[in-house]
Amino acid sequence: MTTQERPKRFNYESLTGFFMTHPSMKQEPNYALKTHADLGLIPQLYAAQASSNVDSQLSPWQRFTNHVEQLNRDAKDGELYKVLYVGRHGQGYHNVMEAKVGTPAWESHWAFLDGHGDAVWADSELTDKGRSEAADNAKVWRRLIEQEKMPWPALYCSPLRRCLETAHLSFEDLAASQGKTYQPIVKENLRERMGRHTCDRRSSRTWIQEHYPGYLIEPGFTEKDELFEDDRRETVEEHIARTHVAMDDIFETEPSFFVSLTIHSLASRTLMRVIGHESIRLSAGSTTAFLVKATRS
Repeated sequence: MTTQERPKRFNYESLTGFFMTHPSMKQEPNYALKTHADLGLIPQLYAAQASSNVDSQLSPWQRFTNHVEQLNRDAKDGELYKVLYVGRHGQGYHNVMEAKVGTPAWESHWAFLDGHGDAVWADSELTDKGRSEAADNAKVWRRLIEQEKMPWPALYCSPLRRCLETAHLSFEDLAASQGKTYQPIVKENLRERMGRHTCDRRSSRTWIQEHYPGYLIEPGFTEKDELFEDDRRETVEEHIARTHVAMDDIFETEPSFFVSLTIHSLASRTLMRVIGHESIRLSAGSTTAFLVKATRS
């Protein structure tokens, strides 16, 4: 059965009133969101906490965590709430080349090549700037975890090199300092829109295992990239269907209510469509958050 034929297990709704709103691509096409210090969380006392002196003394993230846990305790059968931290990888060599030649030239020629001169963008790795962006992201996470008492999230990652490295630079040292096992789950369906563009053709399973031995690769992950097509680009509808499958897997199997996804520009906007949120462009290396309600189909 193809991804497009798989029945949806959940319907999703992005809940409002918890995180700052940002201009959508329809409202401001050139706007690109940068990571907010608190991931945009709106400080507040929630209804069940209004009369509690204890809750009023907690950090905004502690109060929000308690609220999410209460939502899940009170949820009806078939309902589930999770917080998704959606992060885009840092700058890659493909991003540099597209900026240099312009999007029309990139889309019509350069994206089909493995690289040019000393620059290689097939399954692109991070540039020095991209690594710096990931390191900056790590500082935000460290403050939120250590000072604001945000709960440690379950970690998921696209299998493309730029995301594997971004996750490593964002979380591995922090996990060690928190006594947590650093073991991101690599999911095929979290990868960028597929086909034609060599930057979106993944490396082998063996390469991933050798370079990121602590990562947990999901069952069924093939040795070679069997999804990438040299002569056809994945459609928007196909990408939405594939992302819906990824979300269904995570909501079905992940016990944590707090989930970090290290993914891509188009992948993040496609995910927003799946959860019913307007598309927001993320800057390279940036992260935003959503409270999502899932209802079993």
